Amino acid sequence: MFPYANLFTPVTIGSVTIKNRFALAPMGPLGLGDADGGFNQRGIDYYTERAKGGTGLIITGVTFVDNHVEEHGMPNVPCPTHNDVHFVRTAREMTERIHAYDAKVFLQMSGGFGRVTIPTNLGEYPPVAPSAIPHRWLDKICRPLTVEEIHEIVKKFGDGAYNAKRAGFDGVQIHAVHEGYLIDQFAIALFNQRTDEYGGSLENRLRFAKEIVEEIKARCGEDFPVTLRYSPKSFIKDFRKGALPGEEFEEKGRDVDEGVEAAKLLVSYGYDALDTDVGSYDAWWWSHPPMYQEKGLYRPYCKLMKNNVDVPVICAGRMDDPKMASEAIADGTCDMVSLGRPLLADPDYVNKLRAGRVDEIRPCISCQEGCMGRIQTYSMLNCAVNPQACRERVTAYNPILRPKRVCIVGGGVAGCEAARVLALRGHKPEVFEKTNQLGGNLIPGGAPDFKEDDRALAKWYETQMEKLSVPVHFATTVTKEMVLEGGYDTVIIATGSTPKVFSLGDDTKTYTAADVLTGQKNCGDTTVVIGGGLVGCETALWLAQQGKKVTIVEALEKILAVNGPLCHANSEMLEALIPFHDIEVLANAKASSYQNGILTIETPEGSKELSCDSVILSVGYQEENSLYHELEFEVADIHLLGDARKVSNIMYAIWDAFEVANHIE
Repeated sequence: MFPYANLFTPVTIGSVTIKNRFALAPMGPLGLGDADGGFNQRGIDYYTERAKGGTGLIITGVTFVDNHVEEHGMPNVPCPTHNDVHFVRTAREMTERIHAYDAKVFLQMSGGFGRVTIPTNLGEYPPVAPSAIPHRWLDKICRPLTVEEIHEIVKKFGDGAYNAKRAGFDGVQIHAVHEGYLIDQFAIALFNQRTDEYGGSLENRLRFAKEIVEEIKARCGEDFPVTLRYSPKSFIKDFRKGALPGEEFEEKGRDVDEGVEAAKLLVSYGYDALDTDVGSYDAWWWSHPPMYQEKGLYRPYCKLMKNNVDVPVICAGRMDDPKMASEAIADGTCDMVSLGRPLLADPDYVNKLRAGRVDEIRPCISCQEGCMGRIQTYSMLNCAVNPQACRERVTAYNPILRPKRVCIVGGGVAGCEAARVLALRGHKPEVFEKTNQLGGNLIPGGAPDFKEDDRALAKWYETQMEKLSVPVHFATTVTKEMVLEGGYDTVIIATGSTPKVFSLGDDTKTYTAADVLTGQKNCGDTTVVIGGGLVGCETALWLAQQGKKVTIVEALEKILAVNGPLCHANSEMLEALIPFHDIEVLANAKASSYQNGILTIETPEGSKELSCDSVILSVGYQEENSLYHELEFEVADIHLLGDARKVSNIMYAIWDAFEVANHIE
């Protein structure tokens, strides 16, 4: 009997019936809009691909209804009010294609970001807010909105929803009383210090949200669904200070008691569903949970909403485990499961699940390097493990002229991705791996409990090699002669990298991070990690969670100084978890010697001695490309990929491998 049948039963939001319990969570559509505020071809293809993959409800990323009160450098995302005719024309093409797959689609609309506007998207004018409060990122004080400006934004919501309905959208989602965006700033007393009808009591602070739904219903009819992205708890300790899981603190934002009261009021105003999460920009790791957060972290708050309101509740937040999702529907935690990053990673998630092909679902690793990191840094939405996300048409698999035999040396992510793409296109790749397993640096990197999805990605590549009948030769060290005698048409060298090491004196108790992570070496009860990059910090955190006493020694002025672009949710949470787990950080410090259990380090204040059972080196990796240089003038069609070309991250190993493998003719 199919174990997840309840995930494929219909559900109704307002007047709209959705075929299954899966929604595409709204994610910022940076790069998916054109110069006139319509959806560009990338946006149309991206959303349609998720509908084709079986998702019952598509919720677009945020679109701005206003660009006058708060300037957004428009149009950098689709906008339903910027050019009405053009928006309707491009959106209609998209909604018609989505409807062909029996999916429904809601347009997410925002009244603005207020104090949390991303600096790269901030216009010439001062940031706005309900009151004169500090901006989240910049050392600026926001300008309070006037009542007339609030009314102007409310009217724009009506205009935007009217255009969405004309364009074929089945409903809208308001972005919203959630995550500390502008309308949420009005709803939270910490941010709203007004004394007019939009400040003071909870009802007054929710007046903005109330007028929005009333305006949309008046313009589009009572049967046009209006859903709300809603956070019943903020996790704010103070401006720019968020709370960690398990931390005792005084909530300065919205706590659950007010969250329940506000939810009841919002539903009474006419909202047809609550798309529930928690967090705020001041505690961003709740709103955009990295791998350090547990799976399904919003479930208790969704259950709280279900117990207090009589409209459907949608639950997001690392809900990619189908067993967890099925149980959440069965026990009344929520009515729908919202998948954001998992549907970036695999647009066919729902269809694969329905067909019982769970092992073929490509996992999201919650790195946020391809999505939030790139949104922050480059204003573009992508995915680290799926190079085709938001680029479906330009990265479509290319036809081949004739099948080629391809030798791939190295079974890390670059080698496996190259083999996968080549096999799908009809070539004949063959992988040679010197160890006894695929995955490369995913193996040590995936050792911590919170990196379980790294291990899942390695397993996914194993499954892909089996499904695509790609020969894999384990425990094989490839030589120049083996390659030249193999009669291959093309050679790909993806031999990875090796940890950088140096001697401090006692080499018997000096290990690499990979040695400790894989269990080859026991670091003892007290250890010092040399290097405060991502690997060093994650290794230190993992060891501290086991009860070990850990110190990080970093030569630069701060930890995580050279990694990026990391999503702030990831980097800020990791930075906060280090002291939370009593890990001491010694910055601007360099290790000079290690003898008899004493590590000597040099600091601006002078030498310092640390007693420790071991020293763990995490000072980076060195490209291993010697075989490539032996072959580069012997093989006509040869490529160097992954860390062997340039030490980087998982994303670029996969992306570069995809690019090269998709263009071998």
